[in-house]
Amino acid sequence: MQVIPAIDVLDGSVVRLHQGRYDEVTEYGDDAVTFARGYLEAGAQLVHIVDLAAARDGGDHDRSRLCAGLAAAGVPFQIGGGIRDAETAGLVVEFGAERVVVGSAAVSDPDALAAIVNRVGAPRVVGAVDVRDGRARGSGWQDEGIPMEDLLDRIVGLGIEWALVTGIARDGTMAGPDTDLLTKVRAGWPDLKLIASGGVGSLADIEELDADGLDAVVVGRALLEGRFDLAEAVAAGA
Repeated sequence: MQVIPAIDVLDGSVVRLHQGRYDEVTEYGDDAVTFARGYLEAGAQLVHIVDLAAARDGGDHDRSRLCAGLAAAGVPFQIGGGIRDAETAGLVVEFGAERVVVGSAAVSDPDALAAIVNRVGAPRVVGAVDVRDGRARGSGWQDEGIPMEDLLDRIVGLGIEWALVTGIARDGTMAGPDTDLLTKVRAGWPDLKLIASGGVGSLADIEELDADGLDAVVVGRALLEGRFDLAEAVAAGA
């Protein structure tokens, strides 16, 4: 199982939100590229980047500059946050992103999601399935969303291979991943490659996800707060 370190960026700072709440922000630094290079040197094969300001309002903010900086530093990355149309998806791929993570458009605009797939190709698209109370949410997790099942069917129908599944209630808590949610998705949509996200707080969490057959896991706050280092996480997922 691949361990993917996460870097969330808000107004130029590396941060974490508690359960997606923009009024509960913890800052860890102001140089995302330096964080990403550190993860690369520690064994990361891919870094997960989230532009939180863009996720909230759809604007570019620092995304173009950030993508260019990561590419120049030789960091392989996937990026999400505010990627809601084919033009934006194409630009971030041109700037060096290996994959684009699409959440809000996947939830609320099926035509836009299809256009993104047509623009960059299904293998470069990750469908973000951010779940609270059985509903997949978009717009920085602020909308009412749609039934999770509808979104997963939509993703599979477009030939998208990867799904990033987040239990919103666990995100940023380090209280353990939502294994019931992940098990349900894996059983119902077995052809999807699943990336677990939200709640990882220990090496035991990573080992459990690996044993459950997950393809990858995104780890954010636990790394930033030193619960374990990336080398230990990679070993736990091997």
